[in-house]
Amino acid sequence: MFINITDSETADNKGSSRDLVHYLDKENRLNTAMQPELWFNGLRDSIPSDEARTAIDRNVAKLGKNDAKFFLVNISPSKKELAHLIGKYGEDGAKDQLKAYTTLMMDEYAQNFKRPGIEDNSNLLWFAKLENYRYFSHKDPEVKQGIRKRGERKEGDQMHIQVIVSRKDITNSIKLSPMNKSRGKNVEHSKKVGQFDRSAFKTSAEKVFDSRFEFDRGLMETFRYHNVQKNGSLEQRLALDAKKANHDRSEKLAPVAIDKQIKTIQEQPLHYVTSKSFLQAALAGRGNESAPSIDRKKRKRRNKGQQNDQGLNL
Repeated sequence: MFINITDSETADNKGSSRDLVHYLDKENRLNTAMQPELWFNGLRDSIPSDEARTAIDRNVAKLGKNDAKFFLVNISPSKKELAHLIGKYGEDGAKDQLKAYTTLMMDEYAQNFKRPGIEDNSNLLWFAKLENYRYFSHKDPEVKQGIRKRGERKEGDQMHIQVIVSRKDITNSIKLSPMNKSRGKNVEHSKKVGQFDRSAFKTSAEKVFDSRFEFDRGLMETFRYHNVQKNGSLEQRLALDAKKANHDRSEKLAPVAIDKQIKTIQEQPLHYVTSKSFLQAALAGRGNESAPSIDRKKRKRRNKGQQNDQGLNL
């Protein structure tokens, strides 16, 4: 599951959402033969573009000229996750399920702020759009190499969701920014501006998906695994590799166990894995395959010598 939050994708988010809404309507313009995809939120489906844009643009009380007015949340299931949804619900059913999942994700988004009065998606002003395809852009290597053309549709299942969420809550009175990195170190500051842990939000996205759709997520498919590999210390990565080795030798761990293991690794201090403890971790789970002790090797040599002596005496 790829979850990304940006100020905007193609338009400045310090002004009107007009350009962004227009951009996200591109699929309806390119595929006129298809039933148009309209906007939705936790209360309604089939919301016209103009209504979504007007609501976002009017919800800006006490925001300055240079303040962000809205944010873009990209919710993109992996090919494996999409295949699971389509296999379970069919293509049309998968679309409905992905929309319902988006509402649950906006519940997680709201709760991540840890602000009184911001409890779920109904406290937010947001509008989402399902997109069926992705298209090559000038940034793609295939376009740069001349293999594909800009604007050409990408192959395979590409279903994903784009969400425009207002900087202000539904009452137009509370500022909410997912770009705020405060995580409670300064309690009073966090109460005033709100805190938002983007890593926790992405992790919750996986948990909600796995629980709702009974999806079996492997260790290497978790956000925390990739986050440790990319941003973790050497000791944390070594410990995670050891956990993965043990995981590969045994039955597949339950998602809760995986989450607990990786969380433990992330919370360990830098001296967690010494060369000795890493060797022990790497050998863990080998059972009878563990390397023989020095005393055992000495006994084998002594027994062999005794057998040779007995052979000479015969």
